[in-house]
Formats: sequence, C-alpha cells, structure tokens
Amino acid sequence: MRRSAVFVPHFHWDREWYEPFQVFRHRLVTALDTVLETAETNPDFRFTVDGQMAAVEDYLEMRPENRERVAALVAEGRLAIGPWLILLDEFLCSGETIVRNLRMGWAAAAELGGSMPIGYLPDMFGHVAQMPQILARAGIEHAALWRGVPGSVDGHAFRWRAPDGSEVRTEFLFDGYDNGLDVLLVPDQIGRALGEYAEMTAERWGDDPVLAMAGTDHNAPDPRLAEWLRRASGDDRPITIATLDEYIRKHARDEVTAIVTGELRSHVRGNILPGVISVRRGLKRRMAVAERTIDHAERLNAQWSGRDDSRFLSLAWHKVIESSAHDSVVGSGTDETADQVEARLAEAAHAARAVRDAALAEPAALVPSDGHLVANPLPFARTALVEVDVVAAPEGTVLVATAADGTAYPVQPVAEAPTVLSDERMDASQLERVLRRIHRRELFGRQIDQYELTPGSLVFHLAEVPTSGPFDLLILRREVAAAAAAHPGEWRVLTLEEARATALVPVNVPASGLASFRVAPAETAAAPSPAFAPATATARTLANGLVEVVAAADGTLDVTGADGTLLRGVGRLVDGGDRGDSYNYAPPARDVLVSEPAEVAVELLESGPLRSRMRITRVYEWPTALSADRDVRGGRTVPTPVETLVEVRAGEPFVRVSTSFLNQSADHRLRLHVPLPEPAAVSASAGQFAVTERGLTAEGGWGEYPIPTFPADSFVSAGAATVLLDHVTEYELVDGGSELAVTLLRAIGSISVNIHPLRDEPAASEIPAPGAQDLGVRIENRFAVVPSAAGWQSARAVALAEDFRNDVLVTRGTAPAGGQLPPDAAGLRVDGADVLVSGIRRVAGDGPGAGTELRLTAMSDSGSTARVTGAFTQATTVDLLGRPLSATPAANGLELVLGPWEIRTVVVR
Repeated sequence: MRRSAVFVPHFHWDREWYEPFQVFRHRLVTALDTVLETAETNPDFRFTVDGQMAAVEDYLEMRPENRERVAALVAEGRLAIGPWLILLDEFLCSGETIVRNLRMGWAAAAELGGSMPIGYLPDMFGHVAQMPQILARAGIEHAALWRGVPGSVDGHAFRWRAPDGSEVRTEFLFDGYDNGLDVLLVPDQIGRALGEYAEMTAERWGDDPVLAMAGTDHNAPDPRLAEWLRRASGDDRPITIATLDEYIRKHARDEVTAIVTGELRSHVRGNILPGVISVRRGLKRRMAVAERTIDHAERLNAQWSGRDDSRFLSLAWHKVIESSAHDSVVGSGTDETADQVEARLAEAAHAARAVRDAALAEPAALVPSDGHLVANPLPFARTALVEVDVVAAPEGTVLVATAADGTAYPVQPVAEAPTVLSDERMDASQLERVLRRIHRRELFGRQIDQYELTPGSLVFHLAEVPTSGPFDLLILRREVAAAAAAHPGEWRVLTLEEARATALVPVNVPASGLASFRVAPAETAAAPSPAFAPATATARTLANGLVEVVAAADGTLDVTGADGTLLRGVGRLVDGGDRGDSYNYAPPARDVLVSEPAEVAVELLESGPLRSRMRITRVYEWPTALSADRDVRGGRTVPTPVETLVEVRAGEPFVRVSTSFLNQSADHRLRLHVPLPEPAAVSASAGQFAVTERGLTAEGGWGEYPIPTFPADSFVSAGAATVLLDHVTEYELVDGGSELAVTLLRAIGSISVNIHPLRDEPAASEIPAPGAQDLGVRIENRFAVVPSAAGWQSARAVALAEDFRNDVLVTRGTAPAGGQLPPDAAGLRVDGADVLVSGIRRVAGDGPGAGTELRLTAMSDSGSTARVTGAFTQATTVDLLGRPLSATPAANGLELVLGPWEIRTVVVR
C-alpha cells in the first residue's frame, strides 16, 4: 500500500529537570541557534517549538539580536510557536493558572507573528477533564498529546470532550513525541525503516499519512534532516516536512468517531507517573500559597485600589506559570532544581503580597489606628473569625468588639503577652547605648507612649497606639545625659508594654467587601450571635451544634455531622516503606506498616465560645530507613511525636484538622485515613474547574502498574466523607473502598530508580535527590472534614472549600486613633448554587474588554444560574483570551444561566 509520511521536526524542552534552568538554557541557545541557521539555509525545513513560549523567551533574552529572524520564520509559517507560555503539569496548579498560562503564551506569540492554534500537550502526566473546554473557549479546535489516553482509542485521533460538552479533535501521539527518531537512526535506511514502522502501525493510520515526530528532549534536529528525507522520499512513499500546525490543518479529518469524555489518566499507552502528586509536598503547598496570594491581590487591586500594579501582577503570574512546568512543581528534578522552583514561587508570592498590601493600605487609611480593617476576597458575604492583637481588658472588665454600625461582637481572648519586654542593669555611662535602639518613637516594634526618668531608673512604657501626645527623642537624649552625669553608678532600665491579648472576633463582611471594628474593654460581654450556636468543649469533645468531634483513646477522631452522619476513627495514621522514586511509589518486598501509636495524650486548649481546640499528641516508632538493598523495612526505629490540632469554630459545619511532625525517617509514605460508614465504589475530587469521579482501579496495560492514587485540589469526597484541602494532595480509596487515605508525606531519595517493582523502564537517570527525603523538615498539613450522608453537593463542598482556603485579610487602621469607623462597603457579589469564581481582576484599556473581569464555573451536572451585582452598568462576555463575544446592559445586575460545568468569563464596567 502506498503510504505517505509527514515528519514534524521539533524538540521537547524541559526548562529545568535533572539540570537547573540556566544549564538547560545554555543548551537551548545552542539548539535554537542551530534551528534558525538550518531553516534559513534550507527553505523546506520546518520546526515546532514544543508548544511553549518560555523556550522562545528564554532564547531571545540571551539572543535579542535574533528576534527579527524568529519573527520572519513565524511569518513564513516555517516556525510554529505557542500557544502555551510553558508546558505545565495540569493537575498541580489551579484551573485559573492554566488559563493565564494559555493567555500569556498566546499574547507572547502574537508579538512574534502569532501562535500555532493547537493545544499541544506532549509530555504531561495525564490531562484534566476541562482541558477541551479551556481550548475551545480560546478558539482552539485541535489538541495533540500522548499520555493518559484510554485503550478504547484504536486510531491516531479522537474527539476529546469536556464535562460541559465542548470538544476538540485530538491527535494521539500513541508512540510518544519522538516516534520518528527510530526511523532516522540510519539515514541511508530511512525508506525501509519508515515502511516497516508504517506497516506495524497501519491500523492506527487508516488512509492517513504517518505522523513522524522527529525530535526529542533538549536537542535540535540534525541540520541534514531535510536532505535525508528528500533522498528517502519516492513515488511509492512520499515524505514531506511540516510543522504540527500544517500537518493537522492539512490532514485532520472531521469524521473521527472515537470520543473520550473527561480526564485522561490511563496507563495503557504510556506511563503517567502518579507519584509526582505526593513527592516534595512543600512545592505543592508553595504553589497553592502563591496562586492564592496573586488571586487575592488581583481582587483587592481591582475593587479597592486606584494603583496600576499590573506589571507586578504579571511578574507574579509569570513566575507561578514558569514553576508549573511538568518537571518543576512535580518535584522530579534535582535538589538544586527544587530549590530554584521554591525560590521562584516565593518571589511570585512576594510580588503579589506587595500589591495586596498596597491595595489594603488605601481603605485602611480611613480606619482609626485603634481599629482593624477586614477584607473579604470571596464574592459572597460571610461571618469570618479573625485573630487580632489588642490591649488586654483590665481586671473586672471584658473585651467587646464594635462594628461601624454599632453592632457589638463577642470576643474570645486566647492568649496574653508578657508586659515586661526587658529588665536590664548597667552603668550610667552605657545609657546612651540604650537610646540607640529608639528610631524616632519606635522601640522593640512598639511606640513609646511615655517614659519615667528618676535617679538610677529609666522606665519606658510602650503601646501599639500612643495616647500621651508628642514624643521628642532629642529631649530624651538631653535629659538622660544630664541624669547620667548627675547620678553615676548602676542604673536599671525597664521596658514595659501595655498588657496585650490575642483575641478572636467574629466579623460580618460583605461580598468582596470591607468591614472595620475596634476592640475595647466593657463592663459586660456582647451577646452571642443568634445565627449560630457557640463552640463548646469538654476534656475530649468539641462541638458547635453543627458538628461534634470526640477524641478516642487511640488519638483518632469520631466526627458527627448535622445530619447525624458519624465518621469513626478519622485521622488514623498509617506509615509504610517506599522504595520507589519521585515518579512512582513502590512498597519494599518486606514492608512494615505502623498504624498504632506508642503513646497518646490529649490536651484541651480552648473551650469557646467562638473557637474550641484540642491538641492530640501521638508518638509512633517509625523505622528510620530501608535496608541497603531497599527490600526490607525495619531495624532501627525513632520515636516520632505527631501533633494533631483539632478545631471547631462557631457556625462552621466542618472540623479543622492540622498535623505536624519532625520527619526523622527516610524512604517512607505516611497517609491519614478516613474510615467510611459504608464502602464507596466512587470518589470525587475537585480541581481545575471540575469535580471528577473515579473508581477503585485505574486502567493499565503499558509498563507501569496502575496504582489507583489520584490528585485532588480543593476537596475529595467518598461516601459520607468530604475532606477539604489546602493544596493539591494525593489520595486513594483503600480496603475495597472502606477508607479514604490522604497522603501527608512521601519521602524518597532518587529522581528515578533503574529497577522499580511497579514500572518496567526508568523514568529518568538514577540521580540522587536527598532533599526529597524531607529529613529534618517539619511536615505540616491542614484540612477539614465534613460528614454528610448525601455527599459533596448536599454538603455545599464547593463553597465550603472556598471558605476554608481563603481566609479574610486583616490589617490595622492607620488614621488617627479614636475616630469614627468607616461604613462597611461591598464589592462584586455572585449568588448561585455551586458557582465557583476563580478570578476577579482589573483589565486596563478603553475597549469593550476593559473593566473588571470575572471567571465563573458551574460546578455541577445540572448547571447553575449566577447573579452578579455590584457597581457596574455594562457587561461583556469574552473568550478565555479576553476577546469580546457579546455585550449586555446590566444596570440592575447581571444574570448568567450557566450550563453544566460551563466556564464563563465576563467583564463588567
């Protein structure tokens, strides 16, 4: 049979991995130098730059003089760039980060002539369910990918359908993104090798030409490639060279019948390396922190600030997106690579924090300095519990919080600070050294309210907000010098702070809004809120009328929900060995599972009425390491105390749980178990604009054991238990679906191991990664447990997860103390069941796409109606790239009918 072939020259560029970024960039510059020279020398040559603009940006930063050369090849259609900024790990960042990645990549490509309109995803370790909708709502009709495709696809293309019904035609790179390389091994035998490959894969291609991806990691194609292919081409086997875009536009057929709906996480045609979800958990936590900080900064900047901080926000997003690369946040690189990712994420959070704090400072300037401002980043009203530092109540009085409208809130003191900050004795000649500590009026982080100077004694009285009038440091220096001269010898210097307390205050905050309050002593306490019962506690029980938690003798928790659902044994810890690597978990041949603590202690910390807390300390004897051959766990053990902080807040239908321990063991996996009242056959996890259901098994068939561990971002639910999460976390339904196991730590010591019991081939070179053991690191996790017999939707898990993850922001006022509190102010409000608002930001400009942009998703099979209200009169629906689609008058608000799982982006002004 006459079989044509299309070769697509390309490379796959991991920006950082087993080498750090700058080392790989040095290779990148050499590779793209070769590509440009080859393309300019040979007009038949084409090249596809891996679908990510980061490679182009990194190159042009080193070779700015080549910008026009790149643009010229793009204009000619011989260099395909974009659409992504970077090839990301789709499960280890938020859905909003995926959208911004595509948007920033598309914009960067536009500056060089335009993006390839293909959702190229060659090496991701599986693909999220909503990716077809994300591509389709950006106007992209085609995708191309390798990993995760189920065995039901027997051709080279399928229609990939998102939960909302959106579809993209998807080219299945069933033999990977380097399937053309084996054909090219012997240049004089390309024709024969291509014929053999075409015959072996004929059933995949049908009447279509063979797609030969001619490229691999970190290398440019041989400059002689076009010449080799011209010699091999013939009438019986015509060979052409194309970009991936050219191949798909010319050869993609609409009559593809295979349809795959939802996420792609099958192991049947390629390894999806699920262990990356749980390795180097610190990177996952820092990614979530950076994403949240940017999100809050954008929301506050758009609604409460007049500053244009778009450059800082773009910088923060760029660094987060760089870090989302599939060999970056996954943690499968060397220790130095992980260190660089961690620093980059910290830098992103720092830039965003500066914008957030500057936005908060503007309304805080209207709040007296003896008051506090509270900002709600979420577009629904809420009663938030805030923790503030205040002046302690004098004996015989209590603290009461008062809002701007005069509403009195009860206050729960939880700690008092010491009043003596320093008590020193020194010779009079040394007093000048004490004065050097004072900067204008500040001393030890407080303000000098007054001082007492008597022979042999200097006493400072400090306050958060001074009330004694002006302070003159020059006068103090003169007085102290005179006193020291008049009274030589020993002096006592005493620094006292006004008695202070840490207090909890419940504050009603409008949607996306601001509220202020001040705390002051009063003779009687404020009445509790009639909206909800107080938090209470006994020695081993916490409750609030909505949920009750009891500490059992073994340190686990029995949690009862408002509907009577009882979860027994929540928080059982199971620690086992892990002889795998950063890509895949593997138990040692002779494992030792430790699930029973050697000691248990329970301590009641707070008893309400706003928050009740207890601390459970369990001591476990965990083996310190595996044997030398890594097949046996046991031998020496180390006692490891694990502290579990259990918290119930008034008005919340869930129990907050935090775990903390110092890791002293290598090569192990620790999981927290949530036993279910009845076995569950299905779990549901939220993330990336969807809630995805999964069974008890995963599809296998390649060289990787299909272990059914899965990622969850904001929550995971199974049966009657829903667990709200702080960051992307690995979970598994175990023991036939009777328990939900959540991974708290997976400690390993190698990027990849050559011989892995659950994987046939190495995933990379066997390079040590001792930092991935997290030895000597305090491992902290926080989550919340929601008991509900009717499942996650009845429990309102989407809204609860947003509430749990997004604390209100609190800052002290900066106006003169004693003034009037400003009235509460509301921002944009969104009402609607199971509606997720993933972003609110300012879009500058004068066109219809300028204003305040909101992205909403209906997180349910039945869709939702969202009502948006606020200070706007016009609304424009835009696509995910920000291009206007339709405009609507909205003087009385905006009503959006969202289909099931639909992502909608609107700009209001």
